[in-house]
Amino acid sequence: MELQTDKKTIQHSIPLDILDDLSSRFIINVPEEERQDLVRICFQIELAHWFYLDFYCTEENAGILKSCGMKEFAAHIFQHIPFLRPHASRVDGILEEWREYKQSVPTYGAILLSDDMSHVLLVQSFWAKSSWGFPKGKVNQDEDPCHCAVREVLEETGFDITDLIDKNEYIESVINDQLVRLYIVCGISKGTKFQPRTRNEIKSCEWFSLSDLPSNKKDHTPKLKIGVSANAFFMVLPFVKRLKRWVFEKTQKGCQQNRRQRNKSTGDVDSISKSKTNKQLFQQGLMAEIQAFEEFKLKNTHLPRTKRNEKKPNFKRQLFNGTENKKIVKPPIDETVIEEFTAPSWLNFRFNKKALIECYP
Repeated sequence: MELQTDKKTIQHSIPLDILDDLSSRFIINVPEEERQDLVRICFQIELAHWFYLDFYCTEENAGILKSCGMKEFAAHIFQHIPFLRPHASRVDGILEEWREYKQSVPTYGAILLSDDMSHVLLVQSFWAKSSWGFPKGKVNQDEDPCHCAVREVLEETGFDITDLIDKNEYIESVINDQLVRLYIVCGISKGTKFQPRTRNEIKSCEWFSLSDLPSNKKDHTPKLKIGVSANAFFMVLPFVKRLKRWVFEKTQKGCQQNRRQRNKSTGDVDSISKSKTNKQLFQQGLMAEIQAFEEFKLKNTHLPRTKRNEKKPNFKRQLFNGTENKKIVKPPIDETVIEEFTAPSWLNFRFNKKALIECYP
């Protein structure tokens, strides 16, 4: 196939069925009033070109299809679509005008995450009905990036993120020479009703599980889990890995903070409980010693005065004599042994040598 442009003849071939598919996905549905803006049409052709390279020019089709640049691809599209065919001879000039415009106009939007950061809101365009993306749009002249993101989200979803957006939380990427910045907005209820405010631009707004989104074009996760091919998320792909990493880091940070707070609270409770326990144990021990002393007094009161005043026999302990010379002396059977009261607290008493030394200069 030979394609005439204003500078040269391009020889390339894209099967007609593929051109039909790409045209129906991205260009045919453009409203009549928008078709005269060829620069706007070039943005749709760019999406179709990106889709063609990612999902048609694969390793499996290496011997059948070959990749091509934006200029060659646009020439095919202008020749293939009837309402663009009259402008096919000046494709180069149209693309140059489009590139100048694109480089000067960044795109801003937002990634809306659910309360538990497990789901993300995606919008489906009327112009690309088989594709899903984040709500975003081009900035107006002298417009602040955050304001642009708020405006675009409000237009495409009907939801106002003015009080939720953080200008320091965003994912930014340069895609085909155009800056795209998406602010990350958390805490959106999945029960929120979304109603696009623009006509013929957004077809649907739906929540998608973040774990179901593909991390690359060969990821079959969405096809297996929700029955949607990975190519339906080709406008989301450049941001999925970084978004998942951002959510993971935020989740881990939140868990660590909760753990520290929980440990601190538990420590306070343990400290209080421990102090109460020690106090209770001391009181219980003291009462036990008093009770033991009272029992000791009662036990020895019935003895004759002479017996109470008698000293306990003194038995010497022969520590260094052999066992053969050791005599075991037992008190007479008829003698009454008078016990000596010793409190457990005194038995456990120990001098603190370090504390005593510190008392003296």
